[in-house]
Amino acid sequence: MSRFARHLPPLETLVTFEAVGRNASFTRAATELCLTQSAVSKQIRALELSLKTELFERQARGVKLTASGASLFVEVSTQLEALLRSVSRLRAGRDANTITVQCTHAVAQFWLFPRLLAFNKQHPDITVSIHANNDMDESSVAEHDFGILYGAGHWSSLAAVSLFAEMVYPIVSRRLELPVVKELAQLAELPLIQLDASEWNCIDWRDWFHHFGLDYSAPPGALGFNQLTLMFSAVQQGMGVGLGWDFMASQLVAQGELLRVGEWAFRTGQADFLVHPRHKRLSASGQLFRDWLVAQAAE
Repeated sequence: MSRFARHLPPLETLVTFEAVGRNASFTRAATELCLTQSAVSKQIRALELSLKTELFERQARGVKLTASGASLFVEVSTQLEALLRSVSRLRAGRDANTITVQCTHAVAQFWLFPRLLAFNKQHPDITVSIHANNDMDESSVAEHDFGILYGAGHWSSLAAVSLFAEMVYPIVSRRLELPVVKELAQLAELPLIQLDASEWNCIDWRDWFHHFGLDYSAPPGALGFNQLTLMFSAVQQGMGVGLGWDFMASQLVAQGELLRVGEWAFRTGQADFLVHPRHKRLSASGQLFRDWLVAQAAE
């Protein structure tokens, strides 16, 4: 028996553990895994017996990771993601007509996916697989054919071409009535939806106002989110004024679903770039996709 089989729990118990930990619920994990709740409970119990430690605290609504469970979850989720990327890369490598693209959730949902619909119609023989990851960086791009990476465009291991520049302005749902805003101080008094960008490279309201020379601090109890897509959804629901990244908001503004608040726009000098590893030669399909997407961005 190999050392892995002798010392590691069965892989299916770790997959189940990751799903329960991420969902904080046996029920939601069971639905995701297409298992019964009883089967999920048995796998978690088997894992706990194997490790001789409790991984979850059972609560009235859902479950909560114990200290040991939280520590294990970080390791398991990281390693499963790495394994998934490796398997996806190997599968894609066998098919010259399959392309993998890594980008953030916001870019995938609001910018890339709508364009892929048009690409698929024009090139039905080429499959483009999106891998959304908010923690992507220069090193993780190497595991895919392409990445859409935010920054200044300087990465030693990557070839890069600009897709769209970063421009950020206040937005609000047309359903939310606001007073006329002519001064930045008036804007600061509105119900601003906060974005907690402390763990990733992104501006927030404090940065945005500072660019225009105004000091700003979020008031106590202000509504806030730690993900750009969640904040954007809250704006769409009429919950307040949010920061609008042009690549997400411009179409809805043009359609009248969202309104810009004032004429201020922060052009940060940063951009999102289509990147790929310098050492990796693009396939014919990859070159076609690259040229097509760059042309789409130019339009």
